[in-house]
Amino acid sequence: MYKIRTSFILPVVCLLYFSGYAQRLTKQKALEMASSEYAKQVELQKPALLTDWEQKQVSFGDYQMKFSYRILGDKPADGRSLYISLHGGGNTSAKANDQQWKNQISLYTPAEGVYLAPRAPTNTWNLWHEDHIDTLFLKIIKAAILAEGVNPNKVYVMGYSAGGDGVFQIAPRMADHWAAAAMMAGHPGDAAALNLRNLPFTIFMGGADAAYKRNELAAVWGKRLDSLESANPGSYKHDLHIYPEAPHWMSRKDTVAVPWMAAFKRNPLPSKVAWKQDDRHHDTFYWLGVPAGQAKTGAESIVTVAGNEITIEKNENPELRIFLNDHLLDLDKKINVVYNGEVVFKGKVRRNAGLIAQTACRLDPGFIFSAMLMVRGKVIHVYK
Repeated sequence: MYKIRTSFILPVVCLLYFSGYAQRLTKQKALEMASSEYAKQVELQKPALLTDWEQKQVSFGDYQMKFSYRILGDKPADGRSLYISLHGGGNTSAKANDQQWKNQISLYTPAEGVYLAPRAPTNTWNLWHEDHIDTLFLKIIKAAILAEGVNPNKVYVMGYSAGGDGVFQIAPRMADHWAAAAMMAGHPGDAAALNLRNLPFTIFMGGADAAYKRNELAAVWGKRLDSLESANPGSYKHDLHIYPEAPHWMSRKDTVAVPWMAAFKRNPLPSKVAWKQDDRHHDTFYWLGVPAGQAKTGAESIVTVAGNEITIEKNENPELRIFLNDHLLDLDKKINVVYNGEVVFKGKVRRNAGLIAQTACRLDPGFIFSAMLMVRGKVIHVYK
């Protein structure tokens, strides 16, 4: 069965542009509105983001993240690449972490793109995966898109040592924002691999890098990704390099990670999404979401779209939101939702201009949606 829900709380920043949104939208009108709402958000958010870029610093609450960058190669027709490269160090002095940052600025040289090395806001052991990091990275990505013409489907993350620790954590929990990720000489901690289904992931490790069992755990992760790829052909693309005699410093053997990553582009609308909620909660992941403030650590959802049928293989969220647009399926036709082998919804889902405007606030064209289903158990609510 399904019900209609008509209420939805919208971010204040989006309320500026809502008017006349009760109209029924055609596919063409929805596409045009997505483009115009994105343009409005660019103009709204551009001043602050360009200031951040010029000052080479982004802020969130009490945290400031400085960064340095180099622009390399000619700008491609589809936009520049962005490489966010995380320095090592961690639980040490500010001076030591500053030196690690300085080293990172020139450590890798892509053939093309904006190569950006941020300075972690703290000097803690988990400096690259504390809660504030995700928000700060999103601000950097948005600023790079507006300031340097970066293509949001060509954003990469990489890191060495403590930076590698960060990649192990930040790559899965922000997998929907990266085109590929490279982990060098880091420790996985409690990171989960499930979210890497649509994110190419490469691991570089010295075989003699035994501190904290980094070398052993890199091999474990290689086998884990092998198993996931074997069970899901075409997904969990990965690459593993363990150099037997190398210590913690791999003498730049890991630089081949850069062209490996450059071969991939993000697909913001993959046909299947596997999402395990980290202890740093996110409300959205690709075309899935949960209500603000209702995420549960460890909750898993696995959902597939094939043609106009949505199959919910697993859902541990009290309310799972499935965002839709005409790039993901055909909203002019009926949609089937199957849950545990049972058809729990069959019907058309109307496009909604308010939802287009709201999702355009993310400043990512790949994540502008015009319809939404809300799954509560086996009851499907349609956002209208």
